[in-house]
Order: sequence, then C-alpha cells, then structure tokens
Amino acid sequence: MTKYDNFIFKNYVFDRDKHTLDLFYSYDDKLNFRESYRFDFEFVNYDQAVLDRAIQLLFFVAGVSYYKAFLPPKITVEKGQIDETLAAFLNRTYQRGLGEFFYLNHLDPRTDIPFPSNSSILEPLTASLTEGLLVGIGGGKDSLVSVELLQKGNVDFTTWSLDHRSQLTPLIERIVGPHLWVEREWDPQLLKIKEDPTAYNGHIPISAIFACTGTILAILAGKRDATVSNESSANEPNLHYEGIAINHQYSKSLEFEKDYQNLLKHYYGDSLRYYSFLRPLGELRIAELFAATGFNKYKNVFSSCNSAFAHSQQNISWDGSCPKCVFVFLALTPFVERAALEELMGNKNLLLDPGLERTIRQLLGVEGDKPLGCVGEVKESRAAMRMAQQQYPELDKYHFDLPTDYNFRAWSEHSMPTEMFNLFQELLTK
Repeated sequence: MTKYDNFIFKNYVFDRDKHTLDLFYSYDDKLNFRESYRFDFEFVNYDQAVLDRAIQLLFFVAGVSYYKAFLPPKITVEKGQIDETLAAFLNRTYQRGLGEFFYLNHLDPRTDIPFPSNSSILEPLTASLTEGLLVGIGGGKDSLVSVELLQKGNVDFTTWSLDHRSQLTPLIERIVGPHLWVEREWDPQLLKIKEDPTAYNGHIPISAIFACTGTILAILAGKRDATVSNESSANEPNLHYEGIAINHQYSKSLEFEKDYQNLLKHYYGDSLRYYSFLRPLGELRIAELFAATGFNKYKNVFSSCNSAFAHSQQNISWDGSCPKCVFVFLALTPFVERAALEELMGNKNLLLDPGLERTIRQLLGVEGDKPLGCVGEVKESRAAMRMAQQQYPELDKYHFDLPTDYNFRAWSEHSMPTEMFNLFQELLTK
C-alpha cells in the first residue's frame, strides 16, 4: 500500500514574455510540486499548437522525477492530451527508464505505469522549421567530439545545454559559436521527500527529459534537428534483475532513440527530428577521436564525472573515484600521455590506485556486475586494458578474454537520417 493513491498531472504554463515554463504535479491534491524552465534566448516565430504539443510531452516525461517517489496505483491527467500511442510510449519510457530504480529499491522491474489515454489519435502537425542542427552539450567528451567533427566540416550548428551554467560557461566559450541556455529548477521538496522513510529514491531516465527539452528548443529556435551524442555503448545493460535487463543509460540507448523518433513522427511527421550524431561509435573510439581532436583544447574545462554536475556544484571537476572517472581514465590511457591524464584527475593514476581495483574488475566484467553508471561496454574496457597493459606491467594482474577479431573502431547500428549519416561518414574519413 502506498502513501498516496493518485499522481496528478495538474497543469503547465508557458509564458512567452518571461521565457518560462512551469510544470505542476500533485499527489492526491495534498502534496504539490512545481518544476520550472527558463529559455534564455530570443525565440523565432512559432506555431503555438506545435509548441504546445512539445510542451505536453516534456510535462509528461519530466513527471517521472516526482511520480517515482511513491508509485501510486493511479495516474490522472487534468491538462494535456494522451492518445494510445503516447500512453504506450510513456509507460515504456517510465518502466524501462526506472529499471535501475526498481532494482535498487527491490521492486518488480515489470511494474506497470498506468498512463491513461484520454484522447483519440492525435493527427500530425507540421513544424515549419529551417534546416539546421541543435547540438546538446553535456560537458563531457562525447558532445565535444560531435562539435569538433561538425566544425571540421564547416557545418552550421547551434549548441545548447540544460542547467549547470556556471560549470559549462568556460567550456561553451572554448567552443565559440551560438549557444542556447536553458535553466531547469526542480521542486526543492524532492530533497525533503528523501527524508521520508516511505518514499523511494533513485535514478531516473534523465536523457529522456533532455530529449523533450531539445524538441521544445528546436521549435523555439526554428531548427529541424535536435541532435545528441549518445554512443552505441549505451545499448549494453549493466546487469539483469529478475530476468529483466537493467540499463543505467536506457534513455541514451538506441531503443529509446527509436521510440522517441517514432513518437515525433506520430506528432510532427518528418518536420522535426531527433537522433544521435555519434550512434555508430563506441566509447573507446570516441575516446580515441577526442584525444586526437579535443583533449588539449578542452582538458581544463570538460568533465564526464557526474559529481561535477551535482546540484551543489559550481565548478567543473573530477572526483577521481567513481566508475565513470575510472572508465574515462582507462579509455583515454591508450591515446593520451600519462602525465596529462594524471593531471586531469588531480595528479592521480586511477589504474594504479589499489582502492579502485574492484571497480576496474567490474568494468572488465570479471567481478560482479558492470557498475551502474555511464560506462562503456565490457569488451571496450577489455580492449582498453589490453592496450594499457603494454604501458603498465603492473596491470598484468587483470586476466580476461577478448576475441582476436574484436575491433573497437567498427561501426554499429544507428537511426540517423540518411543525409546526416552520409555527412557523418564524410567527416569521419576526412
């Protein structure tokens, strides 16, 4: 039995003059939340119906941050339209995106998310947008590889980011070019809920929220393509729980990308697109490209460490101890000079730290499950370690199998538009 019976999608309010969007949620009309967004850039002329549909999508997806706290048996929608297609998408995105949350809270990973359908089939709208790219910037190496590739090809693009302005400003200044800032403020009551022993806490599909925000930005900025830099490595689950694959990076996976693309086609036909520009590549190949094109340029302004983007942080940093830091250090080791890489991590060598041996074994798939974090495939970690062992005799203590024909530079499946994949191939071979 849960503490509340009903999670309510109450209302959303977009103020064009103030450039703000407020999303309102409630439990039983007793516990109320407001999440706010501010779009700090000038808008183009847009179709209100087209924008409203995108806002509704963010409204429904962003609700996961609040819904997960008590998992009530009923969902009520007081504003917004959900047809059967959208209800199925939301159910799947919540359920799979909360896989790690279910695992850590010892809940059933097959838990149904009861999104109601309150509308007949929504007819597609046409978004009148110009050809153009919006490139999401998260602060890590992946999006910077996209930036460097596009700049090399003299491709016109605009970058954007969600939150973390203080941390990202030095990085954005290093990129040079137009940038769209979006500030998100989640309800501070989420922190208080953590103290409630009857509430659940855990990971949410945050990249799904980024995807929906990117769609709104595309409409407000007049760009057809909202692109991200999710790699093929995000497709590999971290572990299996009660027969279900649990993927920390579900909303970065190709599976989610295709689901979201299908939803956009349902909403907008082909007039508005979303895809990853790096989908054919794995993490290790991206690390190699970053080392060659961006490491020296961005080494003191980028971070792939989650702690650098914690709510209380103001500056870019690496904690030098989390699985993501260890994986990045491992992935860059074959391609970046030892002194420069150690300096990045506060003059520490993470591969030689005895306290991180278990994390390394987990990354290599030789002890327990792969860490719950944005890390590469087991095979990639093994390939990187095999190369690192040539530099560090001390690492010979790690034993593992790696197929002789494994090629970390091989391309994987993608869902990019044909002309964008052709551009990708051209830029990768320049």
